[in-house]
Amino acid sequence: MNQTARTRPDGSERALSEAYDTALLDLDGVVYAGGEAIAYAVESLGAAREGGMHLAYVTNNAARTPETVAGHLTRLGVPAEASDVITSAQAVARLISEQLPAASRVLVIGAEGLRVALRERGLVPVESADDDPAAVVQGYGGPDMPWSRLMEASYAVARGLPWFASNTDLTIPSGRGIAPGNGAAVEVVRIATGATPQVAGKPLPPMHRETVLRTGAERPLVVGDRLDTDIEGAHVGGVDSLLVLTGVTTAAQLVAARPEHRPTYVAEDLRGLLVPQPEVVPVEGGFRCGGWTASVGGDALVLEGDGDAMDGLRALCAVAWTAAGDRACELDSAKVVARLGL
Repeated sequence: MNQTARTRPDGSERALSEAYDTALLDLDGVVYAGGEAIAYAVESLGAAREGGMHLAYVTNNAARTPETVAGHLTRLGVPAEASDVITSAQAVARLISEQLPAASRVLVIGAEGLRVALRERGLVPVESADDDPAAVVQGYGGPDMPWSRLMEASYAVARGLPWFASNTDLTIPSGRGIAPGNGAAVEVVRIATGATPQVAGKPLPPMHRETVLRTGAERPLVVGDRLDTDIEGAHVGGVDSLLVLTGVTTAAQLVAARPEHRPTYVAEDLRGLLVPQPEVVPVEGGFRCGGWTASVGGDALVLEGDGDAMDGLRALCAVAWTAAGDRACELDSAKVVARLGL
């Protein structure tokens, strides 16, 4: 997709929950972390839903079934049905079903969410490379997945079987910090076999297609915490996005983002759904947002003013993205980002 590189975050005169009909929400790092709700998430999503916005939950985590995810959300205070949840397991199961005959055996390296999704597509999950599988699918299996499962995948892939992965997120947020994700496990099999899997999850098109098919969204807004999955996935799909700083992406990483990783809007947390977004205005030598003005001084970014720290970050993004063009910004931003306390 040929798109002009974004050079600043957009403004919105209306609250995002009014400007878009459907929020396509990532879960880990956006709604919850380590199983517990992130601050302001429950109240913000409740207010957006009461205002008429449809909430759909789009996750690269293939371990849990949509029913399990919906139950978890409901217990947290975010009422959800299984039909509101779209997983990378569903996306990869559709991808496999389009390439294999019905009732084909598929070696599953992962959790129940993958098995359920495969059965929904008329495929038969098996557990061993010796069970005559026609393909291998790999998804996040939880913190207790044994090393022997990766060995089983390697045996099958080394025999030349088609290999699929639900997603390749190298890390996931947890209640104790950042942990290895399914992408790390995929790399183990890649190293052992030299093969490369077909991947379904964000940011790739199969996940966007699955989401559109299941939600019917007409004016969707992708909401996520990761530049390389959520925001790039929105870029690939040609839809707008909101980055929240409650997960893995830091303010410094956002400032240095490549074009495909630049969100339409930026907010500290999900309260950003409920309010208009401030405009970032060009001024002589830089950009202004709220009480902050950002510019370039030598080989570093310069930030002057005070006020809402997020406004300062938006101004910094505008300067950095404009200076970088179609590349990642290499200007030093450490001091100014630290000043914002983000």
